[in-house]
Amino acid sequence: MTTTSRTLTAGVWRADLTRSTASFKVSNLGRTATGTVPVTGGTVEIGPDGALLAVHGTLDLGAIDTGIAKRDLDLRKPGLLDLDRHPTMTFTATTAFRVEGGWQVTGTLTARGTSTELSGVAELSTVDGDTVMTATARLDRRTLGVRAPRFMIGRYVDITVTAVVRPT
Repeated sequence: MTTTSRTLTAGVWRADLTRSTASFKVSNLGRTATGTVPVTGGTVEIGPDGALLAVHGTLDLGAIDTGIAKRDLDLRKPGLLDLDRHPTMTFTATTAFRVEGGWQVTGTLTARGTSTELSGVAELSTVDGDTVMTATARLDRRTLGVRAPRFMIGRYVDITVTAVVRPT
């Protein structure tokens, strides 16, 4: 495996959904709980000057997997992620600017029927010849209306989306 920093050429780049993943970690009863969520959509638009013009992503929260079936069922409840009514999470960038190694991106995250602003960093690399965009952000779950005692579920959820992207 080789990893190098890179840039994207102008145009629209689409996530290869079979090779893209989303993961998260959050404090749960004093331990760190982790999980994965399938990426079901993702596009990145790059301007002629290399500027990040648009980012849009969709995750299938209905297929969330923490490795513990009971926890996954609990997350479906209306007080938590309300997955039976709102099985997807979307992110659409509203601003982006260049930083060392990538972009600082701010946008609108929508889940459980609620939208909130979310900021993070998107970085590019080449891994085994593939162009990979890795985006990281820290979500305050309270901004989405997820209410639970902090000792049960930590306030912050660290999210990482790793997408193999290809020009369209």
